[in-house]
Amino acid sequence: MAGSRHRARELALKALFQLESSPEGPLAAVEYVAGEQGSEPAEREFAWRLVAGVLEHGEEIDSLIRAASTNWSPEQMGRVDRTVLRIAVFEIRFGGEVPLRAALNESIDLAKTFAGEESGRFVNGVLGRIVAGAAREVPS
Repeated sequence: MAGSRHRARELALKALFQLESSPEGPLAAVEYVAGEQGSEPAEREFAWRLVAGVLEHGEEIDSLIRAASTNWSPEQMGRVDRTVLRIAVFEIRFGGEVPLRAALNESIDLAKTFAGEESGRFVNGVLGRIVAGAAREVPS
């Protein structure tokens, strides 16, 4: 299932890219990219949950990213960094079905794959600050 989830995250990343430049709906974007990749139904379903979650919680996700990124607002970030961060923050804060470490590692891997080593370090740093902030919010 881990490889399937990785492919689903790639699918969600590509579908969210598609939505930035196309007026089609989120389900259509996921189906279009999934068709091109030959994705399995479970991958499509997980990707759809990620895309829908990112869109539903977009303002709160971007607020968390903005607070954790000292020099860049989400609008100023590269598309890969911004989109990977949005997916990761959704999984960490709202998804609830993936272990924290898996969400972090997958996000860093996606950033490295689609934008390079430096992008992976950037995503790691921002997510580290978001996770640290969330830990401080939990009452002891």
